[in-house]
Amino acid sequence: MQKSSEEIIAFISSLVHKKENKDFILKETVELLKENFKKYTWVGIYLMEKEDELVLGHYLGKPSPHTRIKIDKGICGAAVRERETIIVPEVNEDPRYLACSLETKSEIVVPIMRGEKVFGEIDIDSDRSDAFDQKDKEFLEKVAEALAGIFE
Repeated sequence: MQKSSEEIIAFISSLVHKKENKDFILKETVELLKENFKKYTWVGIYLMEKEDELVLGHYLGKPSPHTRIKIDKGICGAAVRERETIIVPEVNEDPRYLACSLETKSEIVVPIMRGEKVFGEIDIDSDRSDAFDQKDKEFLEKVAEALAGIFE
């Protein structure tokens, strides 16, 4: 059964509040996002490792060749460096894009952070051009804000 954006945020927040296992919460988040938004063709969560590298954790979609991304590379790296959500309407027009799938047309990357500290990010690709809008941005930023609660 489809869940609304508000139900998804409430569910993730409840898992965080109950202090469920971090790995479980991240896995559930990826599954909820992928299952409830058909335009989200690839959903993954990258976590910060050291100060300069993102490591792919849970994801759903085709396997990615980019399991580790330095923060000076790609759209994922840019979102960490800039500490803000990045929406790319057409990935083939953005020189920062690290190609994962020929079908991918657009991408949104949302940092998971508290204050200035970045813990990771939500990375979502779509096979449709210009798939992400302000509603996606606001929703995913709320998801990221809830997820920040699982990090020390």
